[in-house]
Amino acid sequence: MDLQQRSKNRKWVLIGSPIVLLATLYYGLTYGAVEISLHEIWTVLVSEGDPVHETIIQDLRLPRVIIGALVGACLAVSGAILQGVMKNPLADPGIIGVSAGGGLAAVITMVLLPQVSYLLPMAAFVGSFLTAIIIYLVAWDKGASPVKIILAGVAMNALLGAVQNGIMVMYSERVQAILPWLSGGLNGRSWYHLEFMLPYAVVGLLLSFLAIKPANLLMLGDESAKILGQRVELQRFLLIVLAAFLAGAAVSVAGLVGFVGLVVPHIMRIWVGEDYRYLLPLSMIGGAILVVFADTISRSWFDPHELPVGILLAALGAPFFLYLLRKRRLM
Repeated sequence: MDLQQRSKNRKWVLIGSPIVLLATLYYGLTYGAVEISLHEIWTVLVSEGDPVHETIIQDLRLPRVIIGALVGACLAVSGAILQGVMKNPLADPGIIGVSAGGGLAAVITMVLLPQVSYLLPMAAFVGSFLTAIIIYLVAWDKGASPVKIILAGVAMNALLGAVQNGIMVMYSERVQAILPWLSGGLNGRSWYHLEFMLPYAVVGLLLSFLAIKPANLLMLGDESAKILGQRVELQRFLLIVLAAFLAGAAVSVAGLVGFVGLVVPHIMRIWVGEDYRYLLPLSMIGGAILVVFADTISRSWFDPHELPVGILLAALGAPFFLYLLRKRRLM
C-alpha cells in the first residue's frame, strides 16, 4: 500500500472509529430483552424516568457497557504492545501466559478459597501480573529476546493450564460455578466491578501512550534501537509489564476473553500501518467497539439464554482471523 493510500486510510479510520464507538455504545444501552429508546435513556440519565427502565439502564446496562469498553480497550492495547515487542503479529496476552495466570488465580480463589470469593478480581489481576514477571525472569539470559519470551510463555501457559485442570478434576463438584468465568463474559457485572477495574484500566491506558515511542523504536530491531540510544532490555521489560497490567485489569472482571488482543491490533495494522501513533489509540477504540458489540449480541440475540461473550468471540473471531491470514498470505 502506497503512502498516499495509507494516509487516506488513517484519516478515515480516525474520523470513523469514534463515530462507530458511539453507535456501539448506543446499541449496547438500547437493545436487550427490553428495548429502550434513546429518549428514554436520556430521561433516565438526566431526570427521573420509568422506574423499570431506570433499573435496567443504571444498574444493569450502563456499568456493563462501560466495563465492556474498558475490557476491550485494555485487551486490544495489550495485544498491540506485545505484537510490537515480540515483533510477531500473532502475539497476545494468551500467548505469553498472562491470561492463564489470571485464570489459575481465579480458579484457586473460587474452588479452594470460596470464603474469600469477593477477592476474585484482585486475585485474577495479581495472578496475571506475577505470571508476566515470572515469564520474563525465566526467559532472561543476559537479555530476554522475543523468541525466548514467547517460548517461556507457551511453556508457562501449558504448566498453568495443567495445574488449573488438575484442581478442577480434584474438585469437580465445584467446577460448575466457575465455568462462566473461564468462558469469559460480562454477565452480572456491576458498578462494584467497574469501581475495582477503573483505576487500573485508566492508569494502564494512559501509560500506554508513553509506550508509543519505545514500541516504534523496538519495531526497528534491537540493534537499530541500541544505535539510537535506547535501553532495549529495560524498555522491553517495561512494555511487557504494562501489557500484563492491562490484560490483568481486563481478566480480573471479564474472565478469559480471547481473540480481542490478537485480531484487533492486526486489523488496525492492515488499515493504518505499523506506526504506534495511530495503531495504539485506534486499537484501543477498536477493542472497545468489538467487546461492547459482541456482548450486546450475546445477551440479546439468544434470548432467553445468554451466551458468554468469550465463546461468541472465539466462534466468530477465529475463522475470521484465519481468513485474514489466508487473504494476506501470512500463513
